[in-house]
Amino acid sequence: MKTKAILTLVLVVVSTAALISNVYACGTEKASKAKAETAETKKLTIVETAINAGSFSTLVEAVKAAGLAETLSGEGPFTVFAPTDKAFAKLPRGTLENLIENPRQLASILTYHVISGEVKAADVVKMKDAKTLNGASFAVNVERDAVKVGNANVVQTDIHCSNGVIHVIDEVLLPN
Repeated sequence: MKTKAILTLVLVVVSTAALISNVYACGTEKASKAKAETAETKKLTIVETAINAGSFSTLVEAVKAAGLAETLSGEGPFTVFAPTDKAFAKLPRGTLENLIENPRQLASILTYHVISGEVKAADVVKMKDAKTLNGASFAVNVERDAVKVGNANVVQTDIHCSNGVIHVIDEVLLPN
């Protein structure tokens, strides 16, 4: 009877060890795959990442019209608070078209969405304001789990690129 109990215990221990080993191997495989995907994403510049995302086509069009595509594809690092296509759609009718006809003003607005350096979400929440590449600053407010930059909500953070990081926002920021 004692021998049977010991054999059962050994069988349970061996089975548990095999199960843990399989779970660990699966977790390691998933972690390796996630690292590979992150490494692949990091190879893309901010502009390339925005193009590939599919939800920033208006931003990409504006960046090109303002002559900033080369800059935002450059070495950096930059932190871009990127308005989605839906954010641009909230602008009054004709605003974007007028801005595209005035590349200098458009560039000023777009550089108001960019800060120098790679500022990850963990650091953004510690900021009171952020000085942008156009020289002006916008306020950073943290309330509970929500982060606002200027009048926009940050809806996704830390999209890593080869030359910086993108944080997605739901409004277009307009300098005062």
